[in-house]
Amino acid sequence: MIHQSAVIADSAILADDVAIGPYSVIGEQVEIGAGTTIESHVVVKGPTKIGGNNHIYQFSSIGDAPQDKKYAGEETRLVIGDRNTIREYCTINRGTAQDEGLTSIGDDNWILAYVHIAHDCRVGNNTIFSNNATLAGHVHVGDWVIFAGFSGAHQFCHVGAHSFLGMYAGASRDVPAYTLVAGQPATPRGINAEGLKRRDFTPQQIRNIKNAYKTVYRKGMKLADAIVEIEALAKDQPELELFVQSLYTSDRGLLR
Repeated sequence: MIHQSAVIADSAILADDVAIGPYSVIGEQVEIGAGTTIESHVVVKGPTKIGGNNHIYQFSSIGDAPQDKKYAGEETRLVIGDRNTIREYCTINRGTAQDEGLTSIGDDNWILAYVHIAHDCRVGNNTIFSNNATLAGHVHVGDWVIFAGFSGAHQFCHVGAHSFLGMYAGASRDVPAYTLVAGQPATPRGINAEGLKRRDFTPQQIRNIKNAYKTVYRKGMKLADAIVEIEALAKDQPELELFVQSLYTSDRGLLR
């Protein structure tokens, strides 16, 4: 399962059925779980932990040092969960000491060619990063988020669950859950209704989310007052809880 031309560090820990392709390099302090396939010409540096049943394609660079001038060689980590697909030429960097020293990727993510995920990012589960999507440092991405081709997020942004960034859209501020962002400059254009339908949200739930979005973006209310109104509705409409949470946790202010 390990090609004879692959270079495996003595301290690397590989499950018995891990497959490593030709000329790949698995560095010190790397752990790779069962069923994971590393194609040819991949470089994985540690400390990095990769879970089970992942598939990492050729020419990717996983777990290298953060691209941050403040980085001074501190031991930081990258943790990748299970069942992720990471396509060609992706770069995923470890964290920095200025944050929590950790970059993390959850489970069941689809990370397509030329995607860059920078230091200290936190990516949830079931996301899709289309070709050339880019995250700057310290970005948090919720579950089920979709980044279209060439889209991205500014450092320290939070991108809420179930949101969608259209092609070339760059989020310079936080994106609430369920929100569809498009254009240059990127602006909210409504909710990600089609994505919610595909995830079996009911028509009534989608209407409730759409009304909550209008409360924030269409009624001209102060954000604090809008949150109070939506929070009251969330007691009987639990699908709004993610939306409220993303409003509360916004650090950079909402994308408008």
